[in-house]
Amino acid sequence: MIDIENLRFSYPKQTDDTIKGINFSIKEGEIYGFLGPSGAGKSTTQKIITRLVNGFQGKVWIMGKDLKNWNNDYYNHIGVGFELPNHYAKLTGLENLKLFASLYDKFPQNLMGLLEQVGLAEAAHQKTQDYSKGMKMRLNFVRALIHDPDILFFDEPTTGLDPVNARNIKNIIKDLKQQGKTIFLTTHNMYDADELCDRVAFITEGLIKAEDAPKALKLKYGKPLLNVEYEDSDLKSVEFDLKNLGQNQEFMKIIKKQRIISMHTREASLDEVFVKITGENLTNIEE
Repeated sequence: MIDIENLRFSYPKQTDDTIKGINFSIKEGEIYGFLGPSGAGKSTTQKIITRLVNGFQGKVWIMGKDLKNWNNDYYNHIGVGFELPNHYAKLTGLENLKLFASLYDKFPQNLMGLLEQVGLAEAAHQKTQDYSKGMKMRLNFVRALIHDPDILFFDEPTTGLDPVNARNIKNIIKDLKQQGKTIFLTTHNMYDADELCDRVAFITEGLIKAEDAPKALKLKYGKPLLNVEYEDSDLKSVEFDLKNLGQNQEFMKIIKKQRIISMHTREASLDEVFVKITGENLTNIEE
């Protein structure tokens, strides 16, 4: 669905490229995560593919067609959920969706049904100037779905949402995948990426440093450990490498002589793998 080859881009008056010759492809029905800190080039790449910026070098093919050869019909095939919500404040939530639905050739989906999916049905006739930040984010998300696009672009889709609504948005994204939608997800939230994405790319300083399935990256770069909690005058915790665990004398001594409280495996987190590969830490980074 998306093929990128040697993509380069620099903003006006910028001496260095923001995007420095990256390559990747996304298959139909795949959730592909673009992960990196602020300024890494995630959002710029998304803006290029969604035709918000031009002047790039390299090849961008969408649905088997050069991006430069698409006309405005292109927008009937893509839906974009921006990181920052932007709505017409004097219009209600439903009126906002109706306005944007009128811009597409495709017949819109059930707009009230979409609002209900994200918990906004009761606020459908309320002006968006009175919406909370989380409500605006949810309206922003569902607006990308009104014309039933083939490819969806989501930029930090759970930012600013409480845990319940964040979970609901992630469930909707999973359902969209089941419907065969292709999803391009840009985020610095490694937990969301690990849960949602079929494959991820780590991008820093305009370069892709690694690309694979989250599980494969964690197995390749992580160190599977077994965490054991036990009582020995007080509560103690120790970790063991799973490799040759049966021959580890300290481990055998503990399980034979101590009262075990808990025992569970702990693989490396995607965030830990990112740090190992790139040398950068995404924890607590805000875009």
